[in-house]
Amino acid sequence: MIGGQVCGQIGSGMLVLLGVAREDTEAVARQMARKIAGLRIFEDRQEKMNLSVADIGGAILVVSQFTLLGDCRKGRRPSFVDAAPPELAESLYRVFVDAVAEQGIEVATGRFRQHMEVELVNDGPVTLLVESSPGC
Repeated sequence: MIGGQVCGQIGSGMLVLLGVAREDTEAVARQMARKIAGLRIFEDRQEKMNLSVADIGGAILVVSQFTLLGDCRKGRRPSFVDAAPPELAESLYRVFVDAVAEQGIEVATGRFRQHMEVELVNDGPVTLLVESSPGC
């Protein structure tokens, strides 16, 4: 929600908090979209994590989250030097969203660079950190 108004909403599916790093590229954004869209993290009839979001007819809510790039190894204040500058981050965020949609998956978004209240019902719990591979 932004200012009390719902801006992006899905039913069953996944919430992707997307952090864009300074060295990320369009190729990385597209590769990550394919990876996330294909993750087999939903249970099948035998209660095994064996189905993708597309397999369950689910959707993906993508929310930009630069704070994921916060480096807390030194001191008490996170450093965000590894986060992409806003112009690059927004461009790659849009590439990611479009690439997910190209997989035939419904996509909803938050609003880039806005203060948002994000609500989540974590039915699982399954929470994963998915990072790009070097050289993507």
